[in-house]
Amino acid sequence: MPDGVLPHALHGDGPHKVIAVHGWLADRSAYDPVVRDLDLGSFQYAVADLRGYGEARDVAGSYTTTEGAADVLALADRLGWERFSLIGHSMGGSVIQRTLATAPQRVRSIVGVSPVPASGLSLPPEQWELFAGAAQIPGNRRAILDITTGGRRPAAWLERMVRRSVECSDAKAFRTWLDSWTGEDFHDRIDGSRVRALTVVGALDPALSADLQRATWMRWFPRAELVELPSCGHYAMDEAPLDLIRVMEDFLRADAGAGEAKA
Repeated sequence: MPDGVLPHALHGDGPHKVIAVHGWLADRSAYDPVVRDLDLGSFQYAVADLRGYGEARDVAGSYTTTEGAADVLALADRLGWERFSLIGHSMGGSVIQRTLATAPQRVRSIVGVSPVPASGLSLPPEQWELFAGAAQIPGNRRAILDITTGGRRPAAWLERMVRRSVECSDAKAFRTWLDSWTGEDFHDRIDGSRVRALTVVGALDPALSADLQRATWMRWFPRAELVELPSCGHYAMDEAPLDLIRVMEDFLRADAGAGEAKA
């Protein structure tokens, strides 16, 4: 991780700057299915690897949302982006909310794709065992993928996603990140924020559902919007890439100039 800046790929050269953060089971390649169809004239996207993943797989750290937020801000500084929007999938949704809490004046708007709420995510004992064991047991990762996509995805896709997950993540970092995004509660630091906030969820995802977002995200952000994709689970980038792009970019595009508000 040269100069302490997260490894990243830049896409586009548009005036609206956006940093995208991946979730627990993938590195920045999670966004590959949407990259080629993004509006690269209106936006410039920086898609980053968190510590413990991808090109930052072997980078030491505390593997917490606090550290992740600091790394996101360091990346923005390196790019010269004083103001930017944020996209975060799942665990990355927690990281972008922590970034907002840390530097609210710098964030234009946020988009959570099946985002973990800033209050953490309490797991029943049997689910905790499944998730905690996923660091060492690929079959646990497959079960998580299958459950959170409604049991409707083909075996080959599940197996490919598991292979990528294992190859792109460090097992110790993977396990430590779990403690952070499930156990931390910092929602008091973003509750009432005036930033524009969109949460996109899949109807087939039983964990990070529309009901959970209504009880968290929609209560905390007065300017929040919620979109539920009907034939989608937890992995909208793979399951419904074109629908996701349209929803995200229409939302971000509405944030031009007069649409911004201070957090």
